[in-house]
Amino acid sequence: MKQDKNLAFIDGQNLYMGTAKRERDPWRIDLRRFRVYLEQKYGVVKAFYFLGYVQEERQDLYEEIQSAGFVLIFREHNAAMAGKKKGNVDSDIIFNVMKKLYKHEVFGKIFLVSGDGDYKMFVDFLVEEGIFGKVLFPNRQYASSLYKKLGSEYFDYLESPAVRKKIGG
Repeated sequence: MKQDKNLAFIDGQNLYMGTAKRERDPWRIDLRRFRVYLEQKYGVVKAFYFLGYVQEERQDLYEEIQSAGFVLIFREHNAAMAGKKKGNVDSDIIFNVMKKLYKHEVFGKIFLVSGDGDYKMFVDFLVEEGIFGKVLFPNRQYASSLYKKLGSEYFDYLESPAVRKKIGG
């Protein structure tokens, strides 16, 4: 699966809710180990970590994400709405990938970390274009069933015992 210049796009809220905030058996991802895992397993040279909005009290988390080797990207919100809006980053991730395609940036495959079915049409397009690696589901229970039609070669589970052992914190 390794290829040069693969990119990962992480839906941070989805990753957090599918691991640390899950109802049964919550667990914490060690972000450094996760970044190494993405590089070694999937050849990811650049990993973009998307979050809903900036919260002053979360600076430690932001520093941890960046020092682990992720490019941190926040969703733009009107300051008056901060804390009231859902931090939905789906369109931001899709836009960022489409912008790279439009600008003819050179990269291998796209890897997506999310269980959200909202990406399904986007994933279908990337598969059709031959540039999709896999969607990595944080939580099997909340992985959208829409992806099952793709076939198991296009998805994996971060919570599987072998993967969890490598990236758990």
